[in-house]
Amino acid sequence: MSSTLESSRLETLRAEYDALRARGLSLDLTRGKPSAAQLDLSNALLGIDLSDDYRDAAGTDLRNYGGTDGVPELRAIFAELLGIPVDQLLAGNNASLQLMHDTVVHALLHGVAGGEPWIGQDVAFLCPSPGYDRHFAVTEALGVRMIPVPYQEDGSLDLAAIEQHLADPAVRGMWLVPMYANPTGAVIDEATARTLVSLPAASDFRIFWDNAYGWHHLTESEPAPLDILGLAAEAGNPDRVFVYASTSKMTQAGAGVSFFASSPANVAWFRTHSSVQTIGPDKLNQLRHARFFGDAEGVRAHMRRHRELLAPKFALVDRILTERLAGHAQWTKPQGGYFVTLYGPDGTAARAVQLAKEAGVALTPAGAAFPYGDDPRDRVIRIAPSLPPEAELEAALDALATCVLLAEAELTS
Repeated sequence: MSSTLESSRLETLRAEYDALRARGLSLDLTRGKPSAAQLDLSNALLGIDLSDDYRDAAGTDLRNYGGTDGVPELRAIFAELLGIPVDQLLAGNNASLQLMHDTVVHALLHGVAGGEPWIGQDVAFLCPSPGYDRHFAVTEALGVRMIPVPYQEDGSLDLAAIEQHLADPAVRGMWLVPMYANPTGAVIDEATARTLVSLPAASDFRIFWDNAYGWHHLTESEPAPLDILGLAAEAGNPDRVFVYASTSKMTQAGAGVSFFASSPANVAWFRTHSSVQTIGPDKLNQLRHARFFGDAEGVRAHMRRHRELLAPKFALVDRILTERLAGHAQWTKPQGGYFVTLYGPDGTAARAVQLAKEAGVALTPAGAAFPYGDDPRDRVIRIAPSLPPEAELEAALDALATCVLLAEAELTS
């Protein structure tokens, strides 16, 4: 493109951007929050009356202390969904992220089952990137060194790089969202999972397998979560994987139920240390969830109602980005989960996010999907379409496209 044409295009985009700012927008694409309509799907939870029926199937009074493993009926539902024996699955309070944080703390202070305390050692975690910013926040806050492992161009993990890193005995952990990863939507297949649980590694190396989106399908295809604990046991490394899940984006996001699962030895280890923190989770909330869902198929049916609300928004993202950014950027087309990853031209993400903020469109900070907030190519922007109504989503996406194009034009002019 000639310098004259570049200059003309830049002037046109700046005029479009000035008009955008003049609209006084106030739109939010930051976090993957359920919309009000999604939360409404679970309003019946709020009306379940336990005043005369507060016992589980075994007759335990759930108003009292105890029951640290969680309500058996709810554990049975999610054990079936996860393909995990119920005695290897614990139910907790609302935040699986808290369980992950506490697991790292327990490992630092006490060591994992059969291992020495990590504290005082050089401890590193592998971090597939782009990845989940809150995972990275946990390890950074606790002083654990993070090693970025970029996804390959086809969205798969770089197993050769992972194997090379695992030769370092300091590598004790790995963050991983196996289905519909945050933010790329990547899915770990069985062959990859088998490799991950088989690779030579430190004896106390653990994979933090965060099944946050295992039932958040955007299409009629509903693959079941992998039996990762079974695969690990088959590979001779039964203790390698910690599994996490929650109902946070299924029911009431701030009042859901979290789950921890692992090998019998790891569950006993986790139970020992968590029992110092609490005499039991909110079992009444767990009982409400068990009665609300009824069974595993009830969970699946409930998530299909979520899909009816979410799928049109993801289709809208793809349409707007195609109309505005084809030839200038790439983006993911996930089959599930909560995010679309936009890959803009190198060196433009931070500027585009800044421009969007100044125009009234809030986005997750550029770089947030990478350890230490460092996107080496400065090109990744995470889009969270779930919260805004479709009209607001369309306006926000159109504004974002203008900002990406302007950032590109500024860089190349």
